[in-house]
Amino acid sequence: MHVLSLDTTTREGSVALVDQHRIIDERRGDRSRPHAERLPSELVALADAHGIPLSAVDLFAVASGPGSFTGLRIGIATIQGLALTTGRRMVAVSALEALAQRAGGEVAAGTLVAAWMDARRQDVFAALYLVTSAPVFSPERLVEVEGPTVGTPDATLTRWADQIGSTDTLFVGDGAVLHASAIECRAADGWTIVPAPLLAGAIGRIAVVRIERGDTIDPAAVQPLYVRRPDAEIAREQAAGHDRLDH
Repeated sequence: MHVLSLDTTTREGSVALVDQHRIIDERRGDRSRPHAERLPSELVALADAHGIPLSAVDLFAVASGPGSFTGLRIGIATIQGLALTTGRRMVAVSALEALAQRAGGEVAAGTLVAAWMDARRQDVFAALYLVTSAPVFSPERLVEVEGPTVGTPDATLTRWADQIGSTDTLFVGDGAVLHASAIECRAADGWTIVPAPLLAGAIGRIAVVRIERGDTIDPAAVQPLYVRRPDAEIAREQAAGHDRLDH
């Protein structure tokens, strides 16, 4: 079984080819070019490099968010197009879950994983998970302590104070690195910060587990996980409010 997976939640993103045993190949995207210029050619090039035509791909997987609104739309649309063209189904994976699965695969059960992605405006997209002894990339590997949110690093840490305490906690993601000073100000023994890994491979491995359990979706049913409303929507509401005041 072969899974082709894509992450466009960040500027560079990544693509991966995965089977039921391993990540066959995972590649960082070309951050010098927008996703719209690189896709689906990066995916096709990856599959071609391993002699696998798109018609031989069994499942397509994509990061559903949170992340760049434009990146999410392009990534989801790209995978939807490939899945519809080949008659395959899809799996959509939270980028925060993928971050936690990737980082949580190397820590002991009982460790907390705090997935932090840069949300701009000095905010982070965040989620908190407890690692169990279940197999890596299975849903049972992580217990969701708090699902995806967006807010300032300080507000997030304050909200998590009771859950984290002095528990060994691994902070992972570009948001954790960017706001390391906020974490270090409150750091307890056993708190660690690690950079964001590539995510397409983890997304693909999660998808393998889901297809084995029959947990896939029709391509048309994929919905992005925005967490925060798009700027354009907020701007329209503000403009409408000003118009009412003017009248």
